[in-house]
Amino acid sequence: MPHPSPSQAPVYVVQLTDPHLFADPAGTLLGLKTRDSLRHVIAQVRREQPRIDLLLCTGDLSQDGSVASYQAFRALTSEFAAPARWLPGNHDEAKVMAVVAPELVQAVTDIGQWRVVMLNSAVPGATHGQLEQDQLQLLNEALQSAGERHCLVCCHHQPVDIGCAWIAPIGLRNGAELLQRLKGYPQVKALLWGHIHQEWDELRDGVRLLATPSTCIQFAARSEDFRVSEEQPGYRWLRLHPDGRVETGVERARDFEVRLDFDSPGY
Repeated sequence: MPHPSPSQAPVYVVQLTDPHLFADPAGTLLGLKTRDSLRHVIAQVRREQPRIDLLLCTGDLSQDGSVASYQAFRALTSEFAAPARWLPGNHDEAKVMAVVAPELVQAVTDIGQWRVVMLNSAVPGATHGQLEQDQLQLLNEALQSAGERHCLVCCHHQPVDIGCAWIAPIGLRNGAELLQRLKGYPQVKALLWGHIHQEWDELRDGVRLLATPSTCIQFAARSEDFRVSEEQPGYRWLRLHPDGRVETGVERARDFEVRLDFDSPGY
């Protein structure tokens, strides 16, 4: 059976988010070694995703903002031949990321019939997110110049209420403004983020709203106070079709045994 032409084939995307690596290879969150869990997720991706056209890494790549942590993340993900794009989260140091991997922090990537826009929602010294004017302008220009391409927009912080009271104050403060802007661009098919360490999938005003489990510890869904889940770490796959359809799902590293130590330093 003939293979589809490049213009007919979907773009195969994998999202990794919130690995929280340390300079110390043995660094842990709640007793979980974050490099070990990332390795297991990467192995799961390699087993399940024979083709990857783009790897999206949506923030909190590091827990301590160190050069060594970003070098480790880059080395671990170099197993994938696909190009990667990074954006910062609230634990990251954007300037350090840009030194370690300047070619991976590009804001706009055109691939197939799609344009991917990576927005920096991190606020230096804060946990919550905010899209500053330069990022909103970048978004406007990227969408206005997209032509006939469909668009996937990415950031770190959640722009909507996910039913976790404790995490609401540390979400994207101008999330409503972002969603309102996207309503003016029907070519935007999906908005993708990390930060919440759990899965989210909602269709709102024609835009697929998606969040993805962390590659390390997981936050419990619908929790009033900070609470973690013992679910395995995971990743998201996406198929971005030439006609604008988005297929997607979350997979978890089923062979990784989650053992948390609640007496150790936490998140």
